[in-house]
Amino acid sequence: MTRLAAAALAALGFLVTFTAGAPARAETLLERGTYLMQGIVACGNCHTPKGPAGDIAEMELAGSLVLDTPEFTAYAPNITPDVETGIGGWTDAQIITAIREGKRPDGTIIGPPMPIALYRNISDRDVQAIVAYIRNLKPVKNVVPKSVYNIPLPPAYGPPVTSVAEVPRDDKLAYGAYLAGPLGHCIECHSPMGPHGPDWENQLGAGGFEIPGPWGVSVSANITPTGLSEWSDDHIKTAVTQGRRPDGSPMMPPMAYSYYRNVVAEDLDAIVAYLRSLPPK
Repeated sequence: MTRLAAAALAALGFLVTFTAGAPARAETLLERGTYLMQGIVACGNCHTPKGPAGDIAEMELAGSLVLDTPEFTAYAPNITPDVETGIGGWTDAQIITAIREGKRPDGTIIGPPMPIALYRNISDRDVQAIVAYIRNLKPVKNVVPKSVYNIPLPPAYGPPVTSVAEVPRDDKLAYGAYLAGPLGHCIECHSPMGPHGPDWENQLGAGGFEIPGPWGVSVSANITPTGLSEWSDDHIKTAVTQGRRPDGSPMMPPMAYSYYRNVVAEDLDAIVAYLRSLPPK
């Protein structure tokens, strides 16, 4: 079976599971990777070039400009299996190290906005599933400029990651924290910046982080119980999956609404339960 055929079958299996309303309990790495990458992980939100109608499908994960600020001009690189311009020459272990430790095979450090501090806690199986998905992509030849940083990057984001266990999906709060943290990095953008990055210790989920883009400047919302006090669970889910507030007004990018609409109901329930459990800020 060709890689393309395998990927098509995996995607079909995902869609059947999703439309049937069943939990996304994928049995294979590729099935799990497809669910994650087309849903909560949403790497394509940064790594796939955009056109007037959204993601350019034939350029999936082929790289794109992410942010242009005084501090840095960041490009999400080509992470398709193309050997010359992508990561087709990297081993699985090298890809996993890049995701969880922010270090390329040549030893250089990956800078923001990659949320390495959160990705360090992606489970072994889930990071392997993400690699399986990337391996089954169509290689796309696309040269992407290197990011330029006017701020110092750390020598490392921490000690080498050895092993990360899976989070039990039947523990709603723990799994919701995993979805909104390491996988979806919701708390990355929805926490205000402190002197050393997002202030998770004092202002977890309190919002106020400014994100510039072609649309203008988005300011992340307070997603603690304080900010969501008048929102029902369905309001929160509609905001996440459709980008609409309770009054019907549209929300701004860069929230990955087109990906989050593929998150299954029980995972949305877990995310909502976790947000409800945050200390009010």
